[in-house]
Amino acid sequence: MGRIGLFLLWMLLPQLGWTATVLVMGDSLSAAYGIPADRGWVALLEERLQKEHKDVRFVNASISGETSAGGLHRFPPLLKTHQPDIVILELGGNDGLRGIPPQQMERNLANMIEASRSAGAEVILLGIKMPTNYGPRFAAMFEDVYQRLADRHPVTFVPFFLQDVALKDGLMQADGIHPNVEAQPLLAQEVWHALNGMID
Repeated sequence: MGRIGLFLLWMLLPQLGWTATVLVMGDSLSAAYGIPADRGWVALLEERLQKEHKDVRFVNASISGETSAGGLHRFPPLLKTHQPDIVILELGGNDGLRGIPPQQMERNLANMIEASRSAGAEVILLGIKMPTNYGPRFAAMFEDVYQRLADRHPVTFVPFFLQDVALKDGLMQADGIHPNVEAQPLLAQEVWHALNGMID
């Protein structure tokens, strides 16, 4: 196909129904825990991109309480069914809260990254930090997992997904773990910075 043919195909893609698919694999932070689903950051981000006339479809496969092992178990059929162009990985927080060895979490997330890449999908990795009461040694080991994954794999890395939310008054639910409705636009903005260039 010549350049003119490729240009015409590109112009016709919206009419042909071409859509970029984003698969979100997360836990309660992405599953809109404690708030209406349409007010969660995933729904807000999809709405924003569509308002910007970007043909994007989000599949939110996040489950409250999900661990990296649970996500890895569910992942292959989701990849096959939805054939995503981009995978957003927001997992690991529940591993840390349950004291699961960070090495196990690292293996699970690495397998999901490699499976995504093998399926032709780009990956955005959202890092999480542990509360200080888990001790500095465990917190450091936990956080290092995300940095090693980002160093070893071709991913777009957000070191701390809750950076603009976790330590600010009025943005967390009563449990002190889950962001509230007011925090969701900030979370959507954090991911938008990583995702927007990929969509373009």
